[in-house]
Amino acid sequence: MACKSTRVASVALAVLAFAGCKEPNQYAAPPPPKVTIAQPLREDVTDFIEFTGNTAASNTALVRARVSGVLREMHFVPGTRVKKGDLLFTIDPREYDAALQSAQAELASAQASFDRANIELRRAQKLFERQAGSEAEVVKWRGESRQADAAIKSAEARIARAELDLEYTRVQAPIAGRVGREQVTIGNLVGEGEATLLTDITSYDPMFVYFTLNERDLLKVFANERKSGRAAQRLEQGADSWSESGSKLLMALANDEGFPHEGVVDFAESGVDADTGTMQLRGRFKNSAGDPPALVPGLFARVRLIAGVRPDTKLVTERAIGTDQSGTFVMVLNSEGVVEKRNIVEGQLLDGLRVIEDGLTGDEWIVVKGVQRARPGLAVDAEKTEMSAFKTSALRAAARKPKGDTPVEP
Repeated sequence: MACKSTRVASVALAVLAFAGCKEPNQYAAPPPPKVTIAQPLREDVTDFIEFTGNTAASNTALVRARVSGVLREMHFVPGTRVKKGDLLFTIDPREYDAALQSAQAELASAQASFDRANIELRRAQKLFERQAGSEAEVVKWRGESRQADAAIKSAEARIARAELDLEYTRVQAPIAGRVGREQVTIGNLVGEGEATLLTDITSYDPMFVYFTLNERDLLKVFANERKSGRAAQRLEQGADSWSESGSKLLMALANDEGFPHEGVVDFAESGVDADTGTMQLRGRFKNSAGDPPALVPGLFARVRLIAGVRPDTKLVTERAIGTDQSGTFVMVLNSEGVVEKRNIVEGQLLDGLRVIEDGLTGDEWIVVKGVQRARPGLAVDAEKTEMSAFKTSALRAAARKPKGDTPVEP
């Protein structure tokens, strides 16, 4: 029994001795979080003001019957393009052809009467000069000559009217554009008592876009352009100065990426409407000649009016911008590698980068990746990159490259 107790004690002492040789546990700090940093991109930035508007045709013509008659032929396919002067309809011309021939016959008769009256007048004058004829005969044939001359002019006017009516039986396109459907079918009487609507033609090139500019934005445009001297010109000259200065416009339709359509302001109201506080403007855009065209009337459009250019503007990716109760901010890495919070004032978005109006000098290193791991006062392991790599266009170009050539995502 004593031996057993001795063995237990020996084992216990051995365990205690082994425990005494093991080192105590110590806290090991985690490595600093990895982040990616970049300096603000500095570029000349074009300021713009964005509006909504609607497209409108630059010209629309209603084609009507200008003479009465039965519609005999249609010479176009509805919905297709026509040129100015193309034949669209034919109205039965026989009545007007007969009227023209009758007027021509009246002219011939009046001309014959005029010639006979002049012959008789010359003969009467000779006889009167020889005292072989009376003065009454001279007066008579002079009157006959004048009456025949008036009949000639009347017949010529009737011929001109008959030729015009006959021309109106051939209904031609007054403008170039896309022709609508026929409003009257062949065989119907048109133009009887009214100018019957036959069809319509819409000109798609150029295409107009109407939008309104409020007073605040108008003053902003003037302020941005005052340095160029164009603001004073517009205030003095009113609507005409907009088209003369060629203010640039960018437009996008509902399904467009970016603003692919370029145009100019070609019209503005003469002043601001005191009731609404707005001024209506019109943009002119060149339209493609395709079928269907790129632009048609009545579309919803987003319009950007170029307001001016600011040099050396700071831009930062939206990924780096956060918002809390204090406002909008970015995380900045100081010279000691420690994160600091910097409040900013942001401006317009350009190609995925946000204009920074205030809060940055442009020399800071901003956390652009791993922002959620960056905390104020925390040291980080930073890797540098270029801010331009975060442009939407650059990201899309990188995504389109073959997998073997695709760079590491910024």
